[in-house]
Amino acid sequence: MDSYNKILRLSNTLYNDGLEKANLRDLSGAAESLRKSLRFYKANIQARNLLGLVYFEMGEVVDALSEWVISRSLQPENNPAEQYLEAIQSNRSRLSSVNQTIKKYNQALIYCQQNSRDLAIIQLKKILSSNQGFVKGHQLLALLYMQDKKYELAKRELQAAAKIDTNNITTLRYMREVSQYVQKDSSTKTAHRKKEPTASYQSGNDVIIQPTSFKDTSPVMTILNLIIGVVIGVLLTWFLIIPNARQSAISDARKAELEANNELTSRTQEIKGLEQEIEELNSQIKKMEGQSDDSQKVIDNYEQLLSVYDAFAQQNIQGAGDAIGNVDPNLLGTQAKAMYETLSGQVNEQYIAAVYQQAEQDYNARKFPEAVEGLEKVVQTEEDYQDGYAIYYLAQSYRQTGDTENAKKYYQRMVELHPGTQRARSSQRYLDELNQQP
Repeated sequence: MDSYNKILRLSNTLYNDGLEKANLRDLSGAAESLRKSLRFYKANIQARNLLGLVYFEMGEVVDALSEWVISRSLQPENNPAEQYLEAIQSNRSRLSSVNQTIKKYNQALIYCQQNSRDLAIIQLKKILSSNQGFVKGHQLLALLYMQDKKYELAKRELQAAAKIDTNNITTLRYMREVSQYVQKDSSTKTAHRKKEPTASYQSGNDVIIQPTSFKDTSPVMTILNLIIGVVIGVLLTWFLIIPNARQSAISDARKAELEANNELTSRTQEIKGLEQEIEELNSQIKKMEGQSDDSQKVIDNYEQLLSVYDAFAQQNIQGAGDAIGNVDPNLLGTQAKAMYETLSGQVNEQYIAAVYQQAEQDYNARKFPEAVEGLEKVVQTEEDYQDGYAIYYLAQSYRQTGDTENAKKYYQRMVELHPGTQRARSSQRYLDELNQQP
């Protein structure tokens, strides 16, 4: 029992040491202390959660998620790790960015092994533009700059890494090497300036020495050089830049005109087809006596189809999506029905995507009534949209608005459609809580 208590005390001491280092932004030192703490006592939840936060701050999101998943499995209830995981997993764009960061970093390593440093540098810049806290990315980019003898750029990347993790051994070692190279370059430039070649000549009894690179800097020569520079600049602009700009503008204008003509021709043909359908319909209506109500429905249906087409042509996907639901394909002719099917496929795909994007934004902004309205449209059209995320967010939104019956309905669908997933487990937990409520 004394040994067990001694191990617990030692683990807590290392946790406190890691916490202190993390507060001082010595993240690598904090990670080392926390890993030692967990080697003594793996169930130290505070140490494991803090280690995940340290990894997350260093840009190593996968390692952070691993620590939080282990922590949650050790202590399922009242564990902050659940909130950390929920915050990341509920944000689809953040989760996608993490996956892309891993793939791009691995690809950069492959480029380095293939000695394709330029491609590796481009890949690392993409990574750091979306994940500026990725310490390993800054270090690898600095190392590539050092190999290309771009020591100032390498120094800038190492300074960025040091702001995130102040006492990282790798960063400090690279910084020391860069400083030595920068100092050598500075000394070399100074020596070159000191050894500037000179020339001497005799003037009477005196010997005059002057640099061979001496130039006449009199006011007249200065003005003359300025005039020559302006003339050269005007000539370059006139003979090189202006003709290229004109040619580029003419080419762009012709291309735009051709595209506009093609688009206009296509739209004209489609409109003529619709007009022919309407003319055929009008001739049929004249022959139909006593069926004015049905005829009016057909006319209204064609007008509704035309409004869908007009909204789609003007890129008003929201209006087209709202209007296409009012079109009855059974009242359309052969050509109009084919157009309806084409429009329906294109409009519904873009309409559902736009509605889901807005609903997801409302959900993240905690505008749950607005999120319910949009997500209901998505689910009614495609129940398992976005791999079940539409159902899950709809259930969450209903729960937040107090509509427990609809919340339970969609939580149950989430469990049935995606068993074994984290969202299904979370849905089952919320479902159990709601069923226990009076």
